[in-house]
Amino acid sequence: MNQVITRATLATACGSLALLGLGFTSCGGGNPTPSNTSGSTSGSSVQELMSARGLSEADVTAALKTYMPSGKKDEYVIFASGGHGGNVITIGVPSMRILKYIAVFGPEPWQGYGYGDQTSDLIKSGNLEGEDLSWGDVHHPALSETAGDYDGEYLFVNDKANARIAVIDLKDFATKQIVQSGLIESDHGGCFVTPDTEYVLEGSQYPAPFAGAYAPISEFQSTYRGAMIFWKFDRSIGRIDKSKSFAMELPPYMQDLSDSGKLATDGWMFVNSFNTEMAVGGNMEGEPPMESGASQNDMDYLSIINWKKAAELAANPANTSIIAGMPVISIETAVANDLLFEVPEPKSPHGCDVTPDGKEIVVSGKLDTHATVYNWEKIKGLIDAKDFVGNDTFGIPILDFEKSIRGQVEIGLGPLHTQFDADGFAYTSVFIETVVAKWSLKDLKVVEKLPVHYNIGHLMAAEGDTVSPDGKYVVAMNKWALDRFQAVGPLLPQNFQLVDVSGESMQLLYDMPLPLGEPHYAQMIKADKLHPEESYPLGTDPLTDSIDPFAVKAGEERIERKADGVHIYMTAVRSHFKPDTVTVKKGETVHMHMTNIETAHDATHGFCIGSYNVNISLEPGEHSNMTFVADRVGVFPMYCTEFCSALHLEMAGYFLVEE
Repeated sequence: MNQVITRATLATACGSLALLGLGFTSCGGGNPTPSNTSGSTSGSSVQELMSARGLSEADVTAALKTYMPSGKKDEYVIFASGGHGGNVITIGVPSMRILKYIAVFGPEPWQGYGYGDQTSDLIKSGNLEGEDLSWGDVHHPALSETAGDYDGEYLFVNDKANARIAVIDLKDFATKQIVQSGLIESDHGGCFVTPDTEYVLEGSQYPAPFAGAYAPISEFQSTYRGAMIFWKFDRSIGRIDKSKSFAMELPPYMQDLSDSGKLATDGWMFVNSFNTEMAVGGNMEGEPPMESGASQNDMDYLSIINWKKAAELAANPANTSIIAGMPVISIETAVANDLLFEVPEPKSPHGCDVTPDGKEIVVSGKLDTHATVYNWEKIKGLIDAKDFVGNDTFGIPILDFEKSIRGQVEIGLGPLHTQFDADGFAYTSVFIETVVAKWSLKDLKVVEKLPVHYNIGHLMAAEGDTVSPDGKYVVAMNKWALDRFQAVGPLLPQNFQLVDVSGESMQLLYDMPLPLGEPHYAQMIKADKLHPEESYPLGTDPLTDSIDPFAVKAGEERIERKADGVHIYMTAVRSHFKPDTVTVKKGETVHMHMTNIETAHDATHGFCIGSYNVNISLEPGEHSNMTFVADRVGVFPMYCTEFCSALHLEMAGYFLVEE
């Protein structure tokens, strides 16, 4: 469609002509002068260039809003789940540039993650019953909070497939800890944090007998269970303290998303559940498949948990049972102590989002057309008055639906997940309709819908799930990308679409292909809240945040033979390793202790030994240990794998294994 290109548009456009593929030396008189007139898209004006490339005025405006000149930094940073990549993807906004992959549950060669002793042991610490797990299904990153606001210190992520939680320190954007309870088999309502990061919340998804036990599917209702795990976070050491963590038994519904209360709802938390039918499939035996069996009831349940009171109760061993080494509050004990309640919610819910003031909870049902706004004052009044409509199969008190809500807003087909801005608006992803719906929390009316491409799942807004959301940007996290990008075969990337929500109307700015796993959820934080380090103190083991006992200083390089094998104390500095020639005997256990003695920003060195699967990355000041058996005779080059200087290719040596 042809559009009128105004002088103002031309002036604005030529202020950032790098976006359009050309440099210009002058924009005088509204007719920019190209500095390079070669090529098929050359022209004497921005208007001609726009015409040649088929660009509209809206295209140019969107490009200008996302363009970041070299050396300029983004206003926000996204931490997106990496899906079955098992990692976290860090993205700048508004540029939508990928800044880093943070390795978490599986090996990552560029960072040497999972190859040295320390990170190999870290990955193994999440193994279950001796099973080596080399991947994870990361769904929900959660930034640490102080008083309900992101503080930029830590990030927590879950592994849905293997029910694990990881702690990432944002001082160096590196994984520090992986924990698993041994209690549940899968998780989805995690990670979410309480307002001061007292606890990291992990909710199960698919019910199973606790602690990996076996029970036939016929015992589903009696033996299978869900759970909400409250991992105690010790901020002083930046680690989860399993000894102070506990869990609460939940019915064998399928728990979904969680959210922690804040301000008005501080001390409470909320978790969706679906499949209150307790369907188990059996389509080969003539039973309905899970998807239809779990969609019969008009309502599922939103669980309401008093976590602060539960933590006090769990501190007394008399109130819990130890299962898989973890104290567990039973459903019976939770009900008897007014810890657990349920309220009906539209069926197949997926969103469970507390408003910025903490006074309301927005729930969306995938098989409903509404976003339902629950009012905390009403809910708390019903709880205090013990005004219930009955109990579920497991004795949990049920609140009246109509008495618990302020109202509903007609959203569209397939509402999922909601985020908020600073002006009283909510944004809900609508899966089947494939739109972002903007609606008024005050009036419960949709004010605008923006089509996205395609099959939107979650969405995120700038600090949109905190007590002080920013608005400005929303990102639609779309599951399909057909016809959006260059064809790459049957397996397509996901599509993150950046939306400007700062004006009267939403504007789609950018399509970003994400060709790694399937991201599910993300959070967007102000970049100025992040304060990463530029280097480590010399000899640091990043996993312990302390000087490694095998750290090597310049001048102390050596090779020593001990009872447990050959110890090689090595340093890396531009542009050599010392020692750069090492000879061992076949069958000897080799312990390599390597320190990058550089402290200059970005002076990273890599180290590998060909044919021995030895591969590490050493950031400035970092120390790493590698242990392996020299089981093959030969001469094996070792070299720096990270370009470090003009003499990078000369940063090499030989590892020799003799008979």
